[in-house]
Amino acid sequence: MTTLTLTPTAHARPVTDTLTMLRRNLLRAARYPGLTSFTLAIPVLLLLLFVFVFGGTIGAGVMPGVDPGADGRAAYLDYITPTILLFAVVGAAQSVAITAAMDATGGIMARFKTMAISPGSVLGGPVLGTVVQALVAVAVVLGLAVALGYRPGAGPLGWLALTGLLALVTFAFSWLCVAMGLSARSVETASNTPMILTALPFLSSGFVPVETMPAGVRWFAEHQPFTPIIETTRSLLTGASPDVSTTLQAVGWCVLVGAVGYARSRSLYRRERR
Repeated sequence: MTTLTLTPTAHARPVTDTLTMLRRNLLRAARYPGLTSFTLAIPVLLLLLFVFVFGGTIGAGVMPGVDPGADGRAAYLDYITPTILLFAVVGAAQSVAITAAMDATGGIMARFKTMAISPGSVLGGPVLGTVVQALVAVAVVLGLAVALGYRPGAGPLGWLALTGLLALVTFAFSWLCVAMGLSARSVETASNTPMILTALPFLSSGFVPVETMPAGVRWFAEHQPFTPIIETTRSLLTGASPDVSTTLQAVGWCVLVGAVGYARSRSLYRRERR
């Protein structure tokens, strides 16, 4: 169990307590490398699989005028890299569902309620820790993509905006996964419930353009959170100015998901666990 030192005081200290819980989350990530490596393993495997196995053919279909084979793989690497970065974010968010369930089922969260700790820090610290882990995972996956031949064209402002967007996406979906973890009856359930988030990028513009999809699937792809998020990420990485409407949709989805997840998490935290 992660060692945690907290000094009871008459009044909770939100900032200090949140930093303490953030440190606890990062220490646990270091002490449970199996859980941490899951954040990296899935996006790395997906990147290698789709580029080297499917990329030669799909890339030629995604990019008109590109021949199958090496040119197709290079084209598909450019197309799919932004999507794989989102898988790193989703993987990190899934891990916080597991840690939330571990704390809830193990009784340590009930113990925190009896201590002079800011209630928001018990949940907020792990969420902030997840943002840190996700950004590190994104950097590793992006480094691999560059090693494979990907060449982003983002400038300094584009990188700053991209970092902010990915941090916002992680923050929002981490709150949703915290709620899933707190509502789960076991750690095993908590590890499975967020799996729906890994399905959504496949039903978006992440792997193929939505224009190539059947009408019903296309409608869903155009009206779910990951399509505007991926399109905005793709534009920022290429150095192009993102479409304003698409960017607003991406931010709006993050605000909505984060607000719902936060409200549900706080409600579950206050509720007595049976």
